[in-house]
Amino acid sequence: MDFLSDSVMLSRIQFGVTATFHILWPVLTIGLSLFLVVMEALWLKTGNETYYRHCRFWSKIFLLNFTVGVVTGIPLEFQFGTNWGTFSLAGGDFFGHMLGFEAAMAFMLEATFFGIMMLGWNRVGPRMHFFSTLMVALGGSLSAFWIMVANSWMHTPTGGYFKDMKFVITSSFDAVFNPDMPWGVSHMWVAAVEISIFVLGGISAWYIRKGREVSFFTISFKMAFLASIVVTPLQILLGDGSGKAVYLHQPAKLAAMEAHWATNPPGRGAPWKILAWPNEEKQQNDWEIDIPNALSIIATNSLDGQVVGMREFPRENQPPIWVPFYSFRIMILIGGLLFALMLWTALAWRTGRLEPDRISKQRYLLASWIAAIPLSYLAMEMGWLAREIGRQPWLLYNLLRTDKSASAIPAGTVGASLAVFSFLYPLLFILFLIFAARVLKRGPEPVALMKTVKKARSH
Repeated sequence: MDFLSDSVMLSRIQFGVTATFHILWPVLTIGLSLFLVVMEALWLKTGNETYYRHCRFWSKIFLLNFTVGVVTGIPLEFQFGTNWGTFSLAGGDFFGHMLGFEAAMAFMLEATFFGIMMLGWNRVGPRMHFFSTLMVALGGSLSAFWIMVANSWMHTPTGGYFKDMKFVITSSFDAVFNPDMPWGVSHMWVAAVEISIFVLGGISAWYIRKGREVSFFTISFKMAFLASIVVTPLQILLGDGSGKAVYLHQPAKLAAMEAHWATNPPGRGAPWKILAWPNEEKQQNDWEIDIPNALSIIATNSLDGQVVGMREFPRENQPPIWVPFYSFRIMILIGGLLFALMLWTALAWRTGRLEPDRISKQRYLLASWIAAIPLSYLAMEMGWLAREIGRQPWLLYNLLRTDKSASAIPAGTVGASLAVFSFLYPLLFILFLIFAARVLKRGPEPVALMKTVKKARSH
């Protein structure tokens, strides 16, 4: 229990708790807003009231996620000033600007048009409403871009030099387009879309399995499946590219993610561990199940490419092994399961089992889509654990250590705020589940409510 008197460790735990909880909400708003854009565009083009009903129903889920995301996101950003003041002083010239861009350019855009999108159906014209939905979707994606730019820069800080505990920016362009940025931004954005796809498909599958509004939810289920055909393999490819970027720029993190202790000698490939029991004290794995040469192939595209082992780094600069190693494998496993679910659904469609009169009978397939909802979130959280814990002990990689970045706050003060967050966030989650259950129980709005909308479309 020594950590209770360690303000740095308590600050790390607090940030980990709040970040892990907060990220659950904006990822769905990113992908769900794109779905709303598609549905509203189809409604405006065809006049089919089914698409309008989809907009109204799914926007309620969007509202719940957006609200909790805002409530949990503001305290998260304030922690950079309260708990991580030294880091804010050291990297604030760039990091602070990125968060400022996210707030002014992305969040304010999203928030400005959010009210029109939710409440303006019969108050503004259909084109203005559609434009508002577009702006909300754009704001959500821009928010993810700027936040991931800031995070990627922490992993590969470029665009200046570090002197006297201060990162001096010489090129904002180089800082924004740092080596990790293309992979960090794309991998996270596609993860948000993928989660949204399986939430859409999973909720639709739940309704279909219960025999409620089968024709209605077959539409959203099929649209989610069609999107998964593109997104699930794309995410696997982006994950592979991200791994290669880690190999090039963060070799200690790669060694931790792979429990790779000894650099493989020339002419001999590095094995990929399927499972292992890392022993950090002995700097080895007590046991392991591996595939010969596979790590060299994955990281270097060659049978005998050299991969730096953990023993090459001083112990004080080595990241923890257990969490990055196993969280990375859980993420890979779930990604493979989601890809397999996509293939299974493709086979069901090809054989005509997804028609409205047959789809309800696909009990196991529908149950798998429902199970994919928590699994997709778990994969994202595991990816973040591997990414962030694998960067330790650095906050700015190879420049500023985490234990030198925290504010000088008494441990009791941090512990008290951590206790408050630990109480409030589960309460928020319970409230979200209660309101989400009400939305799901009520279901889509009945057709009788379409008259005023049809009138609005004629304006």
